[in-house]
Amino acid sequence: MAGIAIVRDRRALRAAIHDWKQAGLTVGVVPTMGALHEGHLSLARRALAETDRVVVTLFVNPRQFNNPADLAAYPRTEQADAAMLEPLGVHVLYVPDGTDMYPEGFATTVSVAGVSEGLCGEFRPGHFDGVATVVAKLLTRTAADRAFFGEKDFQQLMVVRRMASDLDLPTRIVACGTVREEDGLAMSSRNRRLSAEERIIAKALPDALFAAAGAIGAGGDVAGALAQARRAVLAGGFRAVEYLELRDEASLAPVDRLGDVPARILAAAWLGDVRLIDNVEVTPRDAGGSPTEDAAAWGRPVTTV
Repeated sequence: MAGIAIVRDRRALRAAIHDWKQAGLTVGVVPTMGALHEGHLSLARRALAETDRVVVTLFVNPRQFNNPADLAAYPRTEQADAAMLEPLGVHVLYVPDGTDMYPEGFATTVSVAGVSEGLCGEFRPGHFDGVATVVAKLLTRTAADRAFFGEKDFQQLMVVRRMASDLDLPTRIVACGTVREEDGLAMSSRNRRLSAEERIIAKALPDALFAAAGAIGAGGDVAGALAQARRAVLAGGFRAVEYLELRDEASLAPVDRLGDVPARILAAAWLGDVRLIDNVEVTPRDAGGSPTEDAAAWGRPVTTV
């Protein structure tokens, strides 16, 4: 098998994709900012299973960082990322630079209302404008038939889905379930910034979310379950909870009781200087049980695809 091709020039990328399309092949794209982990690899495997040719993109997008220190601290691990992707059979790793993505005079921003408001949108002003803009560019550059996004960044997934629909982009946005460590922590590039002690503490976040999802799914009081989850996260060693809310899964509108439509608990919390996010689906017990029941067996990664 030929090694993975690392492409930096958009013209070379488009030439390769043109040839694939001329041959009648479908194209999948997995947008990333690098620092890959098993969660990213699961997206690549899904893309390889569903499309003929797969492009993984690697671009640390400055426009979705509202904190310069956070951008500076984000890990850059291109060679290690390529080495992780190559055994899977990914065809291209596309690594544009900043001047190629945002040349001098670049003046366009894609902004998505509604699903971008509240949650991370409240605490990270401009973040989702940066996400929507760069993803729109990557989808057009790759001419992808399908793009694969993880549910761990659930609000981001909803923003991308809304953007692609509103702009009539032909790419189908495919949601892939969160992949978790053995103790339940959602896999994230940020996890590598945790100290050994913080890494042990970090499981308090998924523990609290799954407990709240189980309580609400069983008919418990929503406000009480969410308040208990916030207390548990702080008692577990986190220094702050930015938000921990129950939202309608489709619209991300706040809900105060569990109805017939799917809902999720979404949270962001600070552990030392690292901001972690997570979300958990909430299912009424009489509609098939709570995800807590499966997540309790955290001897294996929890994946919902």
